[in-house]
Amino acid sequence: MESESRDLVQLCRDVHARGWVANHDGNASVRLGDGRFLASPTAISKRLVAAENLVAIDAEGKVVHGTRKVFSEMALHLAAYRARPDARWVLHAHPPHATAWACAGEGFWESPFLAEAVVSLGVYIPLVNYVAPGGSTAGLEAALAASDAVLLGNHGVLVIAPDAETAYLRLELVEHLARIAAIARPLGGTRGLPSDDVSRLLEARKKAGLGPRTPAEAAPSALSPSTPADIDSIVREALRRLA
Repeated sequence: MESESRDLVQLCRDVHARGWVANHDGNASVRLGDGRFLASPTAISKRLVAAENLVAIDAEGKVVHGTRKVFSEMALHLAAYRARPDARWVLHAHPPHATAWACAGEGFWESPFLAEAVVSLGVYIPLVNYVAPGGSTAGLEAALAASDAVLLGNHGVLVIAPDAETAYLRLELVEHLARIAAIARPLGGTRGLPSDDVSRLLEARKKAGLGPRTPAEAAPSALSPSTPADIDSIVREALRRLA
């Protein structure tokens, strides 16, 4: 659990450093191999998260190790883990541009407009309607069945990933795309990629082992999404073929 603890602390601090959370906002967790989950604590700035204040919880959301309380949105994380058995990490934050779209009740990725992002995130960043704390997680679970990143109405962004670095990169990319879409809007909006090219890029995504997988496909493969060099080479090859 030492490596997961170290990665969780770093992830929280990185998210704060990028300005994607404020006050006590945001939370992160990782699925351990024994049926438990390690999570950031509630009521603490992400810049102050440390190994000694992390909490371990069981599948019911109860703290089984640690002296602090778990955040109230742990139900969202548990729902994400139920929806995607292949997910090891869940990260929730409020990156300003993506959260602005979510609070406006709009999506920005219905027609993908950057080729590299299709390989990394696919063609779906669903917008889930606002749900009050403690409300139904059915909408989130349905959205995650087809996507690794979700906009939460009036709430922010949630991503799932196989490792902490990929969780960070996915959140970073969602915010990057949201900012581009916002800047392009007064210019007439973004123009979607040709559908044939999107299909080829999705094949590259599948080859990289990215995106929703069946339980059988969730087993470790030679092309792991935790190896950025592999993904980069696949993206470059896909773009070369589209040129």
